[in-house]
Amino acid sequence: MADGYTDRNGERSISELVKDLSNQSSELARKEVELAKAEMQLKAKRLGIGAGAFGVAGMIGLFALGALTAALILALATAMPGWLAALIVTVVYAAIAGAATLVGKSRVEAGTPPVPERAIDTTKEDVEYVKQSAKEART
Repeated sequence: MADGYTDRNGERSISELVKDLSNQSSELARKEVELAKAEMQLKAKRLGIGAGAFGVAGMIGLFALGALTAALILALATAMPGWLAALIVTVVYAAIAGAATLVGKSRVEAGTPPVPERAIDTTKEDVEYVKQSAKEART
């Protein structure tokens, strides 16, 4: 005989299918929201790291300016050895600042745009799957 879930042919009724669709749709929406939240947290973390790298670059750039200032002072005070050493330090600081800037730029680019791309992609796939299933059910 038919239980409450299938008819005598072993097929489920439309009301049961609609009920299942509603439950599954709600569950899918909850999962997509959870995925979006997780993705946004990751992007925010990347943006924070990128902003921190820019801060480091600015601080080291300030050190380079201080070293350049020392090099100019030493150049005026003595002949060659003092300012040459200070100039080498300035070049090293400038190179470090340049590297930190590139790291900061790449981290910020990795975190932008702050959109949950994976969640959007999987939602589009889910919609396409439902459309395809509906077409197949009609034929």
